Amino acid sequence: MSQIRRQSIISSVLVYIGFAIGLLNTYLFTREGGFSKEEYGLISIFIAISSLMFAVANLGMPTYIYKFFPYYNDNLKPKENDSLTWALLVSLLGFCFVVWGGWYYKDLIIRKFGANSPQLVKYYFWIFPFGLGLTLFTILEAYAWQLKKAVLTNFLREIQFRLLATFLIVCAGIGWITEFDLFIKLYSFTYLIIAVALLAVLLMKREIHLTWQVSRVTRKFYKKIGTLISFVFGGTLVYALSLIFDSLVIAAVLPEGLAAVAVFTLAQNMASLIQAPQRGIVSASIAALSQAWKDKNLDKINQIYKQSSINQLIFACGMFALIWLNFTDGIVTFNLQAAYLDARWVFFFIGLYRIIDMGTGVNAQIIATSTLWRFEFYTGTLLLLITLPLTYVLTKFYLGILGPPIASLISFCIYNGIRYVFLYRKFKLQPFTHATWKTMLLAAGCYLLCYFPFHDKQGLGWMILRSTLFIALYGTGVLYGQLSSDVKPVWITLRKRLGFPAHQV
Repeated sequence: MSQIRRQSIISSVLVYIGFAIGLLNTYLFTREGGFSKEEYGLISIFIAISSLMFAVANLGMPTYIYKFFPYYNDNLKPKENDSLTWALLVSLLGFCFVVWGGWYYKDLIIRKFGANSPQLVKYYFWIFPFGLGLTLFTILEAYAWQLKKAVLTNFLREIQFRLLATFLIVCAGIGWITEFDLFIKLYSFTYLIIAVALLAVLLMKREIHLTWQVSRVTRKFYKKIGTLISFVFGGTLVYALSLIFDSLVIAAVLPEGLAAVAVFTLAQNMASLIQAPQRGIVSASIAALSQAWKDKNLDKINQIYKQSSINQLIFACGMFALIWLNFTDGIVTFNLQAAYLDARWVFFFIGLYRIIDMGTGVNAQIIATSTLWRFEFYTGTLLLLITLPLTYVLTKFYLGILGPPIASLISFCIYNGIRYVFLYRKFKLQPFTHATWKTMLLAAGCYLLCYFPFHDKQGLGWMILRSTLFIALYGTGVLYGQLSSDVKPVWITLRKRLGFPAHQV
C-alpha cells in the first residue's frame, strides 16, 4: 500500500493545486465586471458536451487498457505491446463517428437549444476540437497510469489544463484578447495541447511504442477484448450521459438558459473540491487492482477497497463542511455576481451525493478490472434510466435548478447501494468500518461547533477564523481518533519534512 499511498498523496496534492487554480479561474469568470453568466455557462457546456463526445468515441478503450495491460506487460517486450496502438486507432475512428453524428443532428441541436441558449448553437462546432483533445488525452492517460505515471497525468489534467485557461483569461483581462469570440475558439484547443504534451513526454522517455504488428496477446484475447469493450462502452456511455445530462437539461428547458448553467456550474465547481482526492486515489489504485485480480489476491483488493473508502470519506466530509460554513460569505466577500448566491443549495445536494460516491471507495474500478465487468453496463444503464427522467421532470415542472442535484442524489444512492450489495455478495468485499460512522459524526460535530458562534459574522477575517478552527478540530479528531492507518505515517513524514521531531499519536 505504500506505493499507492505515495502516488495518491502526490496526485492529491497536484489535484488540490489544480483546484486552487480552478477556483481562481472561477473567480475571474464570475466576479463583477468579468465574463457574463452566459459566457461562463457556455464554457461549462463545452466541458459537458465534450465529455459525452469522449464517452461515445472511446469505445471502451480505457477499460481495455486497465484490464489487459498486465497480460501484455507480462508476456511481451515493450516494443511488441500493441495495446496503445489499437486503443488510439479505435478511439479516433469512434471520434469520426462523433463528428458525423454532430453534423447530422445539428438541426436538432438548434431546435432544442436555440431559444434559451443561442450561444451554444453559435459555437457548437468549436466543441469538437475540445472533445477530440479530451478523447486523446484520456486514452494516453489510461496507458500512463499503467506505467505508474499518475503524477504526470494529474499534473497535466489538473494543473496545466487550468493554467492554459488562466492564461487566456488574463489575456482577455489585459486586452490582448478583445472579443469572447476569439477567447472561446482558442479555449477549444486547450485539451489538444496537453494531449500532445503527454504523448511527447512518453515518446521522449521511450515508455510507449506504436506498432502495427498484431501481438500474440491480442490474437489470444481478441474475443474477450471485443466482449469487454462492447459492454463497458455501453456502461460508460450511459454513465457519462447521466453525469452531464443536468447541464443540458438546464440549458434547454429553463428560461435563463446558459445563465442558469453558470449558477449550476459554480456549485459543481465548489462541490468538485470534495472529490479532489478521488482522481489521485483511483489513478494510483488501477494498476494494483488489475494485477491483484490477475493474481486472484482478494485480500489485497479488500485492503485497497477499505482504505480508499475511509481516506476519501475523511476528505469529503471535511471539505463539504468547510465549504458549507463559508459558501454565502465567500460569494459576498469576494464580490461575485449576486445571482451566484442561488448556487448555495445546489452545492448542498451535489455535495451530499459526492460524499456518498467517495465513501463507497473504488467500487467502480474494482468491478471494471474484475471478471464480472459486465455489471458496469447493467448498473450504468439503471443509473441512466433513473437519472434522465427524474432530472427532466424535477427541473422542468417542480424544482428548477434544484432538480438536477436532487435527482442525482437519489440516483447515486441507489446506484452505489446496488454496487455495495453486488461486491459483498459476490466476493464478501465491503468498504465500511467503525471509522466510517466516526468520521461522519466528527465532521458534523466540528461543523456545529464552528457554525453557531460565527454564523452571523461576515468578512475575510471571519472566514479565516471559522476555517482555521474547523481544520484544527477536525484534523485533531482524525489524527488522534486514528480513523485511517494512512494518516499517522503521513503526519509523521510531514513533521520530519518540516523539521519537527517525531511525535507519537
